[in-house]
Amino acid sequence: MKNQAFIDGQNLRYSTSKAETPWIVDLNRFRIYLEKKYHVNEAYYFLGAYNPDYQDMYTSIQKSGYILIFRKHSESMKSLKKGNVDTDIVFNIMRKIADQEDFDKVVLVSGDGDYFRMVQYLIGKDKFGRLLAPNEDRMSSLYKTLEP
Repeated sequence: MKNQAFIDGQNLRYSTSKAETPWIVDLNRFRIYLEKKYHVNEAYYFLGAYNPDYQDMYTSIQKSGYILIFRKHSESMKSLKKGNVDTDIVFNIMRKIADQEDFDKVVLVSGDGDYFRMVQYLIGKDKFGRLLAPNEDRMSSLYKTLEP
């Protein structure tokens, strides 16, 4: 199988830090888990805008086997850049479907309800593998309406 994981990095970090018992994801172990359990051969880790101050973190994530995707922003923006990556994840997945890229299933790492319509679509196309919500207490209730 050739599955691909799409990770909402901000949702992953925020959800685990706000859990009843906060925890930090070991990205090395998580990448191995994705490969062994869900047959993920490519794992895309979506982040907000690139910030050179976090280069060490980016390098660490890449060394763990993730492909980093940054949110594009205009250089002329003077305010803090919003890091919402939801549309980037949806666009990248739907582009892979439209381009008929050779992969089996999508594994989505996020509990954000903004992905619900895409998840429904992928289920209908038999392209959805699994939703991994980092914190079930913070997961959108929309996903509870899906059949297991």
